[in-house]
Amino acid sequence: MRTRLTSLLVTLAALSGLLLGTPTLAGAEPTGSSAGSSAPATDPVPLRPDPDPFYAAPADIGDAAPGDVLGSRRIDALTYPNTDIWQIKYRSNNSADDPIAAVTTVLMPRGRTVGTPLVSYQAVVNALGTKCAPSHGLFSDELIEAPAVYLGMVARGWAVAVPDYLGPTGAYGAAKMEGRVTLDGIRAVQRFDQLPLANSPVGLLGYSGGGLATSFAAALAPTYAPELKIAGVAEGGIPSDLAQIAQNLAYSPLPHPGFGMAMAVALGLEREYPDRFPITENLNDQGIALRNKMFNECRRSILIDGAFHSARDLTTAASLAETPSAQEVLRENSVTFYDGVPTAPLFVWQGVNDFIAPYQPVADMVGRYCAAGASVQFRGYPAAEHFSATVLGLPEAYLWLDARLRGEPAPSNC
Repeated sequence: MRTRLTSLLVTLAALSGLLLGTPTLAGAEPTGSSAGSSAPATDPVPLRPDPDPFYAAPADIGDAAPGDVLGSRRIDALTYPNTDIWQIKYRSNNSADDPIAAVTTVLMPRGRTVGTPLVSYQAVVNALGTKCAPSHGLFSDELIEAPAVYLGMVARGWAVAVPDYLGPTGAYGAAKMEGRVTLDGIRAVQRFDQLPLANSPVGLLGYSGGGLATSFAAALAPTYAPELKIAGVAEGGIPSDLAQIAQNLAYSPLPHPGFGMAMAVALGLEREYPDRFPITENLNDQGIALRNKMFNECRRSILIDGAFHSARDLTTAASLAETPSAQEVLRENSVTFYDGVPTAPLFVWQGVNDFIAPYQPVADMVGRYCAAGASVQFRGYPAAEHFSATVLGLPEAYLWLDARLRGEPAPSNC
């Protein structure tokens, strides 16, 4: 009992700290530090690709199928005792159906064998820099939910795959691509012959940005990866309507403390849809300066440098979010409007007073799923907003997912 309580407390503390963007750990990087921050405001800095050659796509990537393994390597880390760690590079598809190389990090409890449950955990990644991906952050202070990944999941006996679901360009907000990368990561783990997980029961778990990737993966799975046997999906704090979030954070009457996330989503979508979501060319000097600060950076710059700005002060256009092509992109990446219906059982939780990821679009999504015959256990917490809903919903999400992985029938309150 003491071990479980410790696991739960570490999990909640870690997730709450990351969501709040609190730079509490020693050695935190200075706010907004980047080589691009010294560039002239009118000279946009480029994306810095990951310098590690492991992440590079092979020349023949187009010959591989989605989920095929392209490479692998072992990782040793004292922070994950009694755990075998692999990083697997695999082929996936971006939003334009072009092949991309993606990476997932697998933490396998040592001594476990065939039948070990496999959980794909989509971490909370509020970042644009390739250096901020979970495959790096699990071994630094960037992904401060890392202790929760170990104590809450690996120590429970689950093999946990943590995908770099933003892809090789850090396309924050490109949810359709994120869902594909997530599903192809599960495929890759089950095809990797160094791990005994080919026939394992599969679960998915994610909150906030990780909840968006998770929810899109669940909705895409019946058509994109129908062969996957997904026992259950737990998703919470879902930013399910990107247009509404953009309006709330970027065009609020007063500058919003969460504006940095809206700015990061805009820049991430521009990377994925350069012809349909033109952001940089419509920024004024102040907007370019902020872009340059956060363009290759992690959560601290996104949340702190971006706080209390407004799109009205940074752009030369009235409202980019209202242009037809931008509206189309936002809708394509909003799971509320995606036609697909998950066939795996769902546990969905959301704060009714969530000021970052509004409750009603998620309730609408759940209503549509229920009407289509899906199995959904939905928890709307009346007094909760984005951060407190993590604490309220995560314990039940763990228990719900554990039961699905053990083969128990899924409850539904549709």
